[in-house]
This record gives sequence, C-alpha cells and structure tokens, in this order.
Amino acid sequence: MRPKGCAKVLADRRRRALKLVDKRLSLNEVARRLGCVASSVMRWRDQREREGDGVYEVHASSGRPARLDVQQKGQLVGLLLQGALAQGYRTDLWTTARVAEVIARTFGVTYHRDHIGRLLHGLGFSCQKPERRALERDDEEIERWKREEWPRIKKGARTWAPTSSSSTKAASS
Repeated sequence: MRPKGCAKVLADRRRRALKLVDKRLSLNEVARRLGCVASSVMRWRDQREREGDGVYEVHASSGRPARLDVQQKGQLVGLLLQGALAQGYRTDLWTTARVAEVIARTFGVTYHRDHIGRLLHGLGFSCQKPERRALERDDEEIERWKREEWPRIKKGARTWAPTSSSSTKAASS
C-alpha cells in the first residue's frame, strides 16, 4: 500500500532508494532504511532500467474500476426516480437492500447493501428517514386543537411562583 504523502515526497523517496541501490546496498537493506518493502525497491530499479528517469514520477492511483459505467449509473438514477412502487415493492421507500436488488436484477452486478450508500451519495442522493406518524393521525383535528384549545389552555396557566414543601407554611419570599 502506498504511504501517505504528496507526489514530491514519494518521488524523493524513490530517488533515495535508487541512490542506495546504486551504492550496491541490498534490496532488503534499502527497504529497511526507507521503511518500505524490498519488492517496491526492486520494481523501481527495474522500471528505471526500462524507462529511465520517468520512474520518479508519481501517478495517481486509479483504484478499483467502477462496476457500473456512466450510462448504467444514469439508468439507475432514472429507475430510482420512478420510485420503489414502480419496481414492484409494496411501499415507495428505497432502502439500500432494495437498491442492491434493483442493480442486480437490472444490470447483473452485485453490490453489498452496506456499499450502496456510497454509490447513491456519488449520484447525488442523500440518506433520509421517513417521518413516523400514527395511521390514526387526524391532521385537521390537530390544527383545530392548536387553533382553539391551546390558546384557552395557555391563557389559564398561572405564572410561576415559588412554593413551599410544607403543607402548613406559605411560601416565603
């Protein structure tokens, strides 16, 4: 695994390694001094023999190739925007497991549901939880209560005053 550092730092490390190789130190000794593995030193040495000084250039690590190409990701966005009901689910709620199933069914590519979140984030989606509300909830009755009952209850409330814990003594001020 490549160590952390900017390209200049990594290129300098390779230069130092190859200078030590030129001094006839063993690959293992060079690796020990630089804190890397001997196979890296050997790879740099062989690459310098093939390509010359281009070995010092550090290129970005491309990483693992994407399983879905750009066109497939666009199709996936379209499927998700149609909603889960259009894909045959009983509710219109997308879960990572459902998205993974749609990807497998549509594109023949398997993703673990724990990795779907990163894929969706890259496509511009965000994680959201639906509000939990009772099926019996009556929004009109709630609004009426807020409009009529709550002001009446609020007006009747007394202001705060210190009280005494004793049932025979009045509160002292």
